[in-house]
Amino acid sequence: MRGAFVRTLVELAVKDPRILLLTGDIGYMALEPFAEKFPDRFFNVGVAEQNMVGLATGLAEAGFIPFVYSIATFVSLRPYEFIRNGPALHRLPVRMAGVGGGFEYGHNGITHHALEDVAVMRTQPGISVVAPADHEQTGAALRATWDLPGPVYYRLGKDDRTVVPGLNGRFERGRVQRIGGGEDLLIIALGGVAKEAAAAAEILREKGIAATVAVAADINPAPADDIAALAGDFKTVMTVEAHYISGGLGSLVAEIIAERGLSCKLTRCGVRLQPDGSSGSQEYLHRLHGLDRASLAETAFRLVDAGG
Repeated sequence: MRGAFVRTLVELAVKDPRILLLTGDIGYMALEPFAEKFPDRFFNVGVAEQNMVGLATGLAEAGFIPFVYSIATFVSLRPYEFIRNGPALHRLPVRMAGVGGGFEYGHNGITHHALEDVAVMRTQPGISVVAPADHEQTGAALRATWDLPGPVYYRLGKDDRTVVPGLNGRFERGRVQRIGGGEDLLIIALGGVAKEAAAAAEILREKGIAATVAVAADINPAPADDIAALAGDFKTVMTVEAHYISGGLGSLVAEIIAERGLSCKLTRCGVRLQPDGSSGSQEYLHRLHGLDRASLAETAFRLVDAGG
């Protein structure tokens, strides 16, 4: 997704000279297309994410549209007070691009696992939170949100090859994107792990269970009407996210179900325990936390078999 993000950002920056890109000393082999085309609009501020957000806040106040880029944990958590007191409270167009949502930096250890970034960002009503599911949707999402009046947090992955079947790059503000028309189960997925949810739905299909997959990429402000309309048609709803189950997509869907008085049963698939220091590949960590396609299919099969 980061490749698609940078390519789309270059495309937009050609048209709008207000767009700037700041990095916290990462992005090598990724940000060069922007840095080489716009050397006077690219800034490496070093390993100083708080200062980076402070600088971006001032640039936004001066009329620019600055994008700040770093690993998801570093751009969302380390400068959080600066984000809150700067672009959030002053409604300034700072764009925070966090790369490696969930377990994508698996071998780097728990400091690099972004498992609470969506939760902390969506507590601020003024921050738009966008978590594309694949690189095709990343380009569409950036084109739809780059010029919003307030701050935006982009939760990006590193995978620029895999696509979610049936998604076809679709993105629309305030909407979720539906894949398939199964009536037995609704699976709502967030971010790059949506490909595992879609693969789980295919496994279920082979077992005679028809699941609908919905990709929730634009989650703050919450796409409440879309989620309520979808969930209202199912007895069983399952959310999937490479994130703690508290505060992320599962919590969002639970809030909507409760507030709308829906009668469906919700099961949240995500990270339930604080990591114990284990590291490994993203695939290994997905299996460890039940987020791989086989584990998701098994969970869904049990839910449907139990009648929801």
